[in-house]
Amino acid sequence: MTAPAAAPSTATATTFAAALNTAMSDAMEHDDSVVVFGEDVGTLGGVFRITDGLTKRFGPERCFDTPLAESGIAGTAVGMAINGLKPVIEMQFDAFAYPALEQIFSHIAKMANRTRGRVRLPIVIRIPYGGGVGGVEHHCDSSEAYYAHTAGLKVFTPATVADAYLMLREAIDTQDPVVFFEPKKLYWSKDAADLSALRLQYEDSQGGRVGAQGAAQIRRSGTDVSLITYGPSVPTALKAADLAAEDGVSVEVLDLRSIVPFDDAALMRTVEKTGRAVVVAEAQGFASVSSEIVARIQERCFHSLASPVLRVTGFDVPYPAPKLEEHHLPTVDRILDALDELQWED
Repeated sequence: MTAPAAAPSTATATTFAAALNTAMSDAMEHDDSVVVFGEDVGTLGGVFRITDGLTKRFGPERCFDTPLAESGIAGTAVGMAINGLKPVIEMQFDAFAYPALEQIFSHIAKMANRTRGRVRLPIVIRIPYGGGVGGVEHHCDSSEAYYAHTAGLKVFTPATVADAYLMLREAIDTQDPVVFFEPKKLYWSKDAADLSALRLQYEDSQGGRVGAQGAAQIRRSGTDVSLITYGPSVPTALKAADLAAEDGVSVEVLDLRSIVPFDDAALMRTVEKTGRAVVVAEAQGFASVSSEIVARIQERCFHSLASPVLRVTGFDVPYPAPKLEEHHLPTVDRILDALDELQWED
Protein backbone atom coordinates (compact mmCIF):
# COMPACT_ATOMS: atom_id res chain seq x y z
CA MET A 1 0.00 0.00 0.00
CA THR A 2 1.36 3.43 -0.95
CA ALA A 3 -0.14 6.77 0.01
CA PRO A 4 -0.79 9.35 -2.71
CA ALA A 5 -0.04 13.02 -2.14
CA ALA A 6 -2.35 14.56 0.46
CA ALA A 7 -5.16 16.74 -0.85
CA PRO A 8 -5.37 20.29 0.49
CA SER A 9 -7.63 20.73 3.51
CA THR A 10 -10.99 22.40 2.97
CA ALA A 11 -11.66 22.97 6.68
CA THR A 12 -12.67 26.54 7.41
CA ALA A 13 -14.02 26.42 10.95
CA THR A 14 -12.50 26.65 14.43
CA THR A 15 -8.80 26.03 14.98
CA PHE A 16 -7.32 23.80 17.64
CA ALA A 17 -5.43 26.83 18.99
CA ALA A 18 -8.62 28.90 19.27
CA ALA A 19 -10.31 26.08 21.17
CA LEU A 20 -7.50 26.01 23.74
CA ASN A 21 -7.54 29.79 24.07
CA THR A 22 -11.31 29.82 24.57
CA ALA A 23 -11.11 27.01 27.13
CA MET A 24 -8.71 29.02 29.27
CA SER A 25 -10.71 32.20 28.84
CA ASP A 26 -13.96 30.49 29.83
CA ALA A 27 -12.31 28.81 32.82
CA MET A 28 -10.88 32.14 34.01
CA GLU A 29 -14.28 33.79 33.57
CA HIS A 30 -15.98 30.99 35.48
CA ASP A 31 -13.46 30.72 38.32
CA ASP A 32 -11.44 33.64 39.72
CA SER A 33 -8.87 31.25 41.18
CA VAL A 34 -7.61 30.21 37.72
CA VAL A 35 -4.33 31.92 36.81
CA VAL A 36 -2.22 31.47 33.68
CA PHE A 37 1.52 32.07 33.53
CA GLY A 38 4.70 31.05 31.76
CA GLU A 39 7.33 32.36 29.39
CA ASP A 40 5.93 35.04 27.04
CA VAL A 41 2.31 34.03 27.66
CA GLY A 42 1.24 37.54 28.71
CA THR A 43 1.90 40.43 26.34
CA LEU A 44 2.98 38.21 23.43
CA GLY A 45 0.28 35.61 23.97
CA GLY A 46 2.77 32.73 23.85
CA VAL A 47 5.03 31.68 20.99
CA PHE A 48 2.06 29.86 19.43
CA ARG A 49 -0.38 32.62 20.52
CA ILE A 50 -2.44 30.16 22.54
CA THR A 51 -2.84 32.66 25.41
CA ASP A 52 -3.42 35.64 23.13
CA GLY A 53 -5.70 38.27 24.68
CA LEU A 54 -5.91 36.73 28.15
CA THR A 55 -3.80 39.43 29.80
CA LYS A 56 -5.81 42.17 28.14
CA ARG A 57 -9.08 40.62 29.26
CA PHE A 58 -8.19 39.48 32.79
CA GLY A 59 -5.26 41.69 33.70
CA PRO A 60 -1.58 40.97 34.44
CA GLU A 61 -2.39 39.53 37.85
CA ARG A 62 -4.11 36.54 36.27
CA CYS A 63 -2.14 36.04 33.06
CA PHE A 64 1.49 37.02 33.28
CA ASP A 65 5.02 36.40 32.02
CA THR A 66 7.68 34.65 34.05
CA PRO A 67 11.48 34.52 33.87
CA LEU A 68 13.02 31.82 31.67
CA ALA A 69 13.12 29.34 34.53
CA GLU A 70 10.90 26.30 34.15
CA SER A 71 11.73 24.94 37.59
CA GLY A 72 10.70 28.28 39.06
CA ILE A 73 7.46 28.26 37.08
CA ALA A 74 6.54 24.81 38.40
CA GLY A 75 7.63 25.63 41.95
CA THR A 76 5.60 28.84 41.94
CA ALA A 77 2.58 26.84 40.80
CA VAL A 78 3.00 24.52 43.79
CA GLY A 79 2.89 27.42 46.24
CA MET A 80 -0.09 29.00 44.51
CA ALA A 81 -2.04 25.73 44.45
CA ILE A 82 -1.37 25.09 48.14
CA ASN A 83 -2.86 28.52 48.82
CA GLY A 84 -6.07 27.97 46.88
CA LEU A 85 -5.31 29.03 43.30
CA LYS A 86 -5.57 26.92 40.15
CA PRO A 87 -2.43 27.54 38.11
CA VAL A 88 -2.35 26.79 34.40
CA ILE A 89 1.31 26.93 33.44
CA GLU A 90 2.88 26.74 30.01
CA MET A 91 6.16 25.06 29.19
CA GLN A 92 7.08 26.87 26.00
CA PHE A 93 8.29 23.72 24.23
CA ASP A 94 8.33 20.05 25.18
CA ALA A 95 12.09 19.77 25.75
CA PHE A 96 12.15 23.10 27.62
CA ALA A 97 10.16 21.41 30.41
CA TYR A 98 13.00 19.17 31.58
CA PRO A 99 14.45 21.66 34.09
CA ALA A 100 11.06 21.50 35.84
CA LEU A 101 11.03 17.73 36.22
CA GLU A 102 12.37 17.75 39.78
CA GLN A 103 9.50 19.99 40.91
CA ILE A 104 6.98 17.95 38.93
CA PHE A 105 8.20 14.51 39.99
CA SER A 106 9.16 15.24 43.59
CA HIS A 107 6.43 17.67 44.63
CA ILE A 108 3.55 18.11 42.17
CA ALA A 109 3.06 14.39 41.60
CA LYS A 110 3.55 13.37 45.25
CA MET A 111 1.89 16.07 47.34
CA ALA A 112 -1.55 14.44 47.62
CA ASN A 113 -0.04 11.08 48.58
CA ARG A 114 2.47 12.67 50.96
CA THR A 115 -0.32 14.47 52.83
CA ARG A 116 -2.82 11.58 52.65
CA GLY A 117 -5.03 13.67 50.42
CA ARG A 118 -5.17 16.72 52.65
CA VAL A 119 -3.24 18.90 50.19
CA ARG A 120 -4.29 18.66 46.55
CA LEU A 121 -2.53 20.49 43.74
CA PRO A 122 -4.98 21.42 40.94
CA ILE A 123 -2.20 22.40 38.51
CA VAL A 124 -2.37 22.10 34.73
CA ILE A 125 0.99 21.87 32.99
CA ARG A 126 0.49 22.70 29.32
CA ILE A 127 3.21 21.28 27.07
CA PRO A 128 3.29 21.80 23.29
CA TYR A 129 4.81 18.54 22.05
CA GLY A 130 5.66 16.38 19.10
CA GLY A 131 6.92 17.09 15.62
CA GLY A 132 5.57 18.15 12.28
CA VAL A 133 6.57 21.82 12.53
CA GLY A 134 10.23 21.62 11.53
CA GLY A 135 11.52 22.63 14.93
CA VAL A 136 15.20 22.48 15.78
CA GLU A 137 16.79 20.70 18.75
CA HIS A 138 14.93 21.18 22.07
CA HIS A 139 11.84 22.41 20.18
CA CYS A 140 10.37 19.05 19.15
CA ASP A 141 10.17 16.06 21.43
CA SER A 142 7.71 13.42 22.57
CA SER A 143 8.21 13.22 26.30
CA GLU A 144 4.88 11.75 27.41
CA ALA A 145 6.41 8.53 28.79
CA TYR A 146 8.29 10.39 31.54
CA TYR A 147 5.06 11.84 32.89
CA ALA A 148 2.91 8.76 32.32
CA HIS A 149 5.42 6.73 34.33
CA THR A 150 5.18 9.13 37.28
CA ALA A 151 2.44 8.09 39.69
CA GLY A 152 0.29 11.00 40.83
CA LEU A 153 0.05 12.77 37.48
CA LYS A 154 -2.77 12.64 34.98
CA VAL A 155 -1.77 12.87 31.32
CA PHE A 156 -4.17 14.14 28.65
CA THR A 157 -3.55 14.71 24.95
CA PRO A 158 -6.41 15.88 22.69
CA ALA A 159 -6.42 15.32 18.94
CA THR A 160 -9.54 17.22 17.85
CA VAL A 161 -10.75 20.78 18.19
CA ALA A 162 -13.66 19.71 20.38
CA ASP A 163 -11.37 17.75 22.69
CA ALA A 164 -8.92 20.65 22.87
CA TYR A 165 -11.69 22.71 24.44
CA LEU A 166 -13.48 20.08 26.52
CA MET A 167 -10.40 18.31 27.84
CA LEU A 168 -8.62 21.53 28.83
CA ARG A 169 -11.73 22.71 30.69
CA GLU A 170 -11.87 19.37 32.46
CA ALA A 171 -8.14 19.45 33.25
CA ILE A 172 -8.47 22.89 34.85
CA ASP A 173 -11.40 21.72 36.98
CA THR A 174 -9.59 18.56 38.11
CA GLN A 175 -8.28 18.62 41.67
CA ASP A 176 -5.18 16.63 40.77
CA PRO A 177 -2.23 17.75 38.63
CA VAL A 178 -2.67 17.23 34.89
CA VAL A 179 0.06 17.26 32.28
CA PHE A 180 -1.75 18.51 29.20
CA PHE A 181 0.10 17.62 25.99
CA GLU A 182 -0.84 19.78 23.00
CA PRO A 183 0.28 18.46 19.59
CA LYS A 184 2.07 21.40 17.99
CA LYS A 185 1.31 20.33 14.46
CA LEU A 186 -2.43 20.39 15.21
CA TYR A 187 -2.52 23.99 16.48
CA TRP A 188 -3.64 25.26 13.06
CA SER A 189 -5.89 22.34 12.20
CA LYS A 190 -9.57 23.15 11.85
CA ASP A 191 -12.91 21.45 12.04
CA ALA A 192 -16.54 22.38 12.40
CA ALA A 193 -16.58 22.42 16.21
CA ASP A 194 -18.86 25.14 17.58
CA LEU A 195 -17.18 26.67 20.63
CA SER A 196 -20.43 28.14 21.92
CA ALA A 197 -22.05 24.72 21.77
CA LEU A 198 -19.02 23.12 23.43
CA ARG A 199 -19.18 25.70 26.20
CA LEU A 200 -22.82 24.85 26.85
CA GLN A 201 -22.08 21.12 26.65
CA TYR A 202 -19.36 21.44 29.26
CA GLU A 203 -21.14 23.77 31.63
CA ASP A 204 -24.40 21.82 31.41
CA SER A 205 -22.73 18.46 32.04
CA GLN A 206 -23.12 16.97 35.49
CA GLY A 207 -20.56 18.56 37.77
CA GLY A 208 -18.91 20.26 34.81
CA ARG A 209 -17.42 16.99 33.56
CA VAL A 210 -17.44 15.46 30.11
CA GLY A 211 -15.79 12.13 30.89
CA ALA A 212 -12.48 12.77 29.15
CA GLN A 213 -10.45 11.20 31.96
CA GLY A 214 -9.66 7.64 31.03
CA ALA A 215 -12.19 7.62 28.19
CA ALA A 216 -10.87 6.64 24.77
CA GLN A 217 -12.97 7.27 21.68
CA ILE A 218 -13.46 5.44 18.40
CA ARG A 219 -12.68 7.91 15.61
CA ARG A 220 -13.42 5.41 12.84
CA SER A 221 -15.21 2.07 13.07
CA GLY A 222 -13.76 -1.03 11.44
CA THR A 223 -13.73 -4.80 11.66
CA ASP A 224 -10.36 -6.09 10.41
CA VAL A 225 -7.67 -4.30 12.43
CA SER A 226 -7.39 -1.68 15.17
CA LEU A 227 -5.05 1.30 15.00
CA ILE A 228 -4.47 2.47 18.58
CA THR A 229 -3.05 5.96 18.84
CA TYR A 230 -3.25 9.37 20.49
CA GLY A 231 -2.45 13.05 20.06
CA PRO A 232 -0.54 14.05 16.91
CA SER A 233 -0.75 10.57 15.37
CA VAL A 234 -4.55 10.44 15.24
CA PRO A 235 -4.96 12.34 11.92
CA THR A 236 -2.19 10.23 10.37
CA ALA A 237 -3.89 7.02 11.49
CA LEU A 238 -7.21 8.20 10.05
CA LYS A 239 -5.61 8.95 6.67
CA ALA A 240 -4.04 5.49 6.65
CA ALA A 241 -7.41 3.94 7.50
CA ASP A 242 -9.06 5.75 4.59
CA LEU A 243 -6.48 4.42 2.17
CA ALA A 244 -6.57 0.90 3.59
CA ALA A 245 -10.32 0.88 2.99
CA GLU A 246 -9.65 1.37 -0.73
CA ASP A 247 -7.81 -1.98 -0.64
CA GLY A 248 -10.66 -3.64 1.21
CA VAL A 249 -9.19 -3.50 4.73
CA SER A 250 -11.61 -2.23 7.37
CA VAL A 251 -9.59 -0.29 9.96
CA GLU A 252 -10.86 0.88 13.35
CA VAL A 253 -9.06 3.89 14.86
CA LEU A 254 -9.03 4.28 18.65
CA ASP A 255 -7.98 7.68 20.02
CA LEU A 256 -6.84 7.16 23.62
CA ARG A 257 -7.25 10.88 24.54
CA SER A 258 -6.21 10.18 28.16
CA ILE A 259 -2.95 8.29 28.69
CA VAL A 260 -3.35 8.45 32.48
CA PRO A 261 -5.89 7.30 33.50
CA PHE A 262 -5.98 4.65 30.78
CA ASP A 263 -9.10 3.19 29.18
CA ASP A 264 -8.40 -0.54 29.31
CA ALA A 265 -12.01 -1.41 28.54
CA ALA A 266 -12.02 0.50 25.23
CA LEU A 267 -8.69 -1.04 24.27
CA MET A 268 -9.99 -4.55 24.95
CA ARG A 269 -13.23 -3.94 23.07
CA THR A 270 -11.55 -2.85 19.86
CA VAL A 271 -8.86 -5.56 19.86
CA GLU A 272 -11.33 -8.33 20.72
CA LYS A 273 -13.53 -7.05 17.91
CA THR A 274 -10.88 -6.97 15.17
CA GLY A 275 -8.30 -9.50 16.38
CA ARG A 276 -5.40 -7.41 15.08
CA ALA A 277 -3.72 -4.27 16.40
CA VAL A 278 -1.12 -1.72 15.36
CA VAL A 279 -0.03 0.94 17.87
CA VAL A 280 1.00 4.29 16.38
CA ALA A 281 2.91 7.00 18.28
CA GLU A 282 5.52 9.64 17.50
CA ALA A 283 7.70 8.89 20.54
CA GLN A 284 10.56 6.44 20.37
CA GLY A 285 9.39 2.86 20.69
CA PHE A 286 11.68 1.56 23.44
CA ALA A 287 10.26 1.78 27.01
CA SER A 288 7.43 3.98 25.78
CA VAL A 289 3.69 4.50 26.08
CA SER A 290 3.34 2.35 22.96
CA SER A 291 5.26 -0.43 24.77
CA GLU A 292 2.76 -0.28 27.64
CA ILE A 293 -0.18 -0.44 25.23
CA VAL A 294 1.25 -3.53 23.52
CA ALA A 295 1.84 -5.18 26.91
CA ARG A 296 -1.76 -4.52 27.94
CA ILE A 297 -3.07 -5.99 24.70
CA GLN A 298 -0.93 -9.11 25.16
CA GLU A 299 -2.04 -9.53 28.79
CA ARG A 300 -5.74 -8.91 28.28
CA CYS A 301 -6.50 -9.91 24.68
CA PHE A 302 -4.01 -12.67 23.86
CA HIS A 303 -6.62 -15.26 22.94
CA SER A 304 -8.39 -12.79 20.65
CA LEU A 305 -5.31 -12.01 18.57
CA ALA A 306 -5.02 -13.37 15.04
CA SER A 307 -1.64 -11.73 14.54
CA PRO A 308 1.22 -10.31 16.63
CA VAL A 309 0.74 -6.71 17.75
CA LEU A 310 2.86 -4.29 15.72
CA ARG A 311 4.05 -0.74 16.39
CA VAL A 312 4.80 2.26 14.20
CA THR A 313 6.79 4.78 16.24
CA GLY A 314 9.61 7.27 16.11
CA PHE A 315 13.05 5.71 15.93
CA ASP A 316 15.21 5.17 19.01
CA VAL A 317 17.47 8.16 18.35
CA PRO A 318 17.52 11.75 19.61
CA TYR A 319 14.96 13.83 17.76
CA PRO A 320 16.48 14.59 14.35
CA ALA A 321 17.10 17.84 12.53
CA PRO A 322 14.14 19.34 10.63
CA LYS A 323 15.20 17.96 7.24
CA LEU A 324 15.09 14.41 8.61
CA GLU A 325 11.84 14.80 10.55
CA GLU A 326 9.70 13.25 7.82
CA HIS A 327 11.75 10.05 8.02
CA HIS A 328 11.56 9.88 11.82
CA LEU A 329 7.84 10.39 12.40
CA PRO A 330 5.18 7.75 11.72
CA THR A 331 3.75 8.35 8.27
CA VAL A 332 0.76 7.04 6.40
CA ASP A 333 3.04 4.84 4.30
CA ARG A 334 4.74 3.35 7.38
CA ILE A 335 1.33 2.54 8.88
CA LEU A 336 0.17 0.94 5.63
CA ASP A 337 3.36 -1.12 5.53
CA ALA A 338 2.61 -2.34 9.07
CA LEU A 339 -0.88 -3.34 8.01
CA ASP A 340 0.63 -5.32 5.15
CA GLU A 341 2.86 -7.18 7.64
CA LEU A 342 -0.06 -8.50 9.69
CA GLN A 343 -1.03 -12.15 9.31
CA TRP A 344 -4.24 -12.06 7.32
CA GLU A 345 -4.84 -15.80 6.88
CA ASP A 346 -7.34 -17.01 9.49
